Amino acid sequence: MTDTLTETELDEIEHRCAAATPGPWTAFVEGRDHLAGSSFIRTASDDIEMSGASDADYDFIAHARQDMPRLVAELRALRAALRESSQR
Repeated sequence: MTDTLTETELDEIEHRCAAATPGPWTAFVEGRDHLAGSSFIRTASDDIEMSGASDADYDFIAHARQDMPRLVAELRALRAALRESSQR
């Protein structure tokens, strides 16, 4: 694996995002966001519970559903701008 993401890798990331349950996803951590039950991630369809996950894990996974598509789009826009400026 190289340090730079290839277009194929970006396509694969984008495909995984598109295949996942639509967002937004929200982490609900017991003791922080509610007082009874277990921690879970609320999606557009089913809630996701994980065993052994930390509060930070829940937050990271829930935010990744929104963050990853934005990061891929931003990276593609920056690459396009670099290509455009190098062709001038």
